[in-house]
Amino acid sequence: MLRAVLPMPAVLGLILLLHPGHAATITTLKSLKLDVPTSDAMFPAGPGSDAINNNCLACHSADHVLNQPSLSREAWQEVVNKMITAYKAPVSPDDAKAIVDYLVRTKGTS
Repeated sequence: MLRAVLPMPAVLGLILLLHPGHAATITTLKSLKLDVPTSDAMFPAGPGSDAINNNCLACHSADHVLNQPSLSREAWQEVVNKMITAYKAPVSPDDAKAIVDYLVRTKGTS
């Protein structure tokens, strides 16, 4: 009995594979060219711009960051800390301070 049961799934699989109703559909892949906007813009020059350009542009465009709402120093500090702790951004403590200072100057609340 055990001998007849074990090969049964293999036989059924072979039947389903060879059944003409289950013929594989051939998919043709085609390359296409997409023109996407280039975003090689840097953050505007100023104190801390080197730190933000060197650390943040790997994942974020300057436009993306500069179009965020204005935040308090504490909120920008939380954002930068989240990038370091949650997303493992390799930002030194000195650069993190410079980035927060830059963001407060450019996108801080009064």
